Amino acid sequence: MSNIGLFGLYMVVFLFSLSLHEAAHAWTAERFGDPTARYLGRITLNPLSHIDVFGTLIFPAIGFFTGMAMFGWAKPVPWNPRHVKDRRKADIWISAAGPISNLLALLGFVALLKVFHVYLFSGGQIRGTSIEPLYRMCEIGAQLNMTLAVFNLIPIPPLDGSWILPHFLPYSLAHGYEQLRPYGFFILIACMYLGIFGLVLAPFWSMLKVIIYS
Repeated sequence: MSNIGLFGLYMVVFLFSLSLHEAAHAWTAERFGDPTARYLGRITLNPLSHIDVFGTLIFPAIGFFTGMAMFGWAKPVPWNPRHVKDRRKADIWISAAGPISNLLALLGFVALLKVFHVYLFSGGQIRGTSIEPLYRMCEIGAQLNMTLAVFNLIPIPPLDGSWILPHFLPYSLAHGYEQLRPYGFFILIACMYLGIFGLVLAPFWSMLKVIIYS
C-alpha cells in the first residue's frame, strides 16, 4: 500500500477517534447538567465540528510524511462549571470520558481484528484483496485508540489527565501543579522530542500486539 493510501486510512481513523473523544467529553458534560457543548454542536461524530486545522490536519500530515512522531489534537470541548452541582465529580468524569471512549473504540477494533484472524486461520486471504484496507484500518484503529487513551491520561497540561490529577492531590501540591499549566504545551513538545512518550507507550503497544496477534 502506498504512503498516500496509508495516510488516507490513518486520517479516516484519526478523525473518527478524535471526534469520538471530543463528543464523549461533550455528552458527559451534558449528563452533569451543562448544555454548553450541545449548543455549540459538539455532541456529534461529525469531524467538521471538532477539527482544528493545524492540530488535526496539518501537524499529523507533517509528522507522517517526514517520519517524525505523529501528534495531533482537536478543538477542546468547553463546559461551564457553574451549571454543575458537583464540580469535582464533573471535572473528573468529563475529563475521563474522552480516554474512556477511546478504550471502548479499542475494544471494538480488537474484536474486529479477532474476526479477521479467524477468517485467516480458516484459509481466507486478506493481503491484496478488497478487504485489506478495512483490516489495515482496524490495525490502525486499535493502536491509535490505545495511544489516545494512554496519552491523554498523562497528567501534563492540557491533556485530560491534568484535569483529573489535581483533585487527588493535597491543596498545596494541587496549587503548585496548576502553576505548570501555562507551560504545558512546551513540556509536551519537549517530552515528545526526548522520546519520553515513546517509553511510556511502549509497554502498552507491546501488550496490544500480544492481545491482537496471539
